[in-house]
Amino acid sequence: MSAQRGGDMLLKIRNDAGAYVTVAGLRTKTLRLNARPVDVTDTASRGWKELLPGAGMRTAEISGTGVFRDAESDTRLRGAFFEQSAQACRFIIPDFGMIDGDFLITGLNYAGSYNGEAQFELTLMSAAVPEFTAL
Repeated sequence: MSAQRGGDMLLKIRNDAGAYVTVAGLRTKTLRLNARPVDVTDTASRGWKELLPGAGMRTAEISGTGVFRDAESDTRLRGAFFEQSAQACRFIIPDFGMIDGDFLITGLNYAGSYNGEAQFELTLMSAAVPEFTAL
């Protein structure tokens, strides 16, 4: 993967018409892929930690911060949080790949200072097995 702009990474959420809509206003975006290992170390390990391959819990987490720019994506995110309904999301990293899957909004924060813009921060956690597609 060659160097690229962070602004080219996109978070999209599927709307009621089945089309993916870019979550507007995001200034930072992060995709975290995690694997919690299963420790099978015992006295025969001779002081070395041993992990069981493929046995741990895996998760995909998406987070971002931004400013309000688009009523459609703002309304969808807010509604999905209060309903606690999984949403079909797509996270795109150009020249690398994209992750598609159902995600649950686990954090939605709003903040603003008296002389600055209103901001939001969101965190989404995979609610099913995500699919990776290389680009």
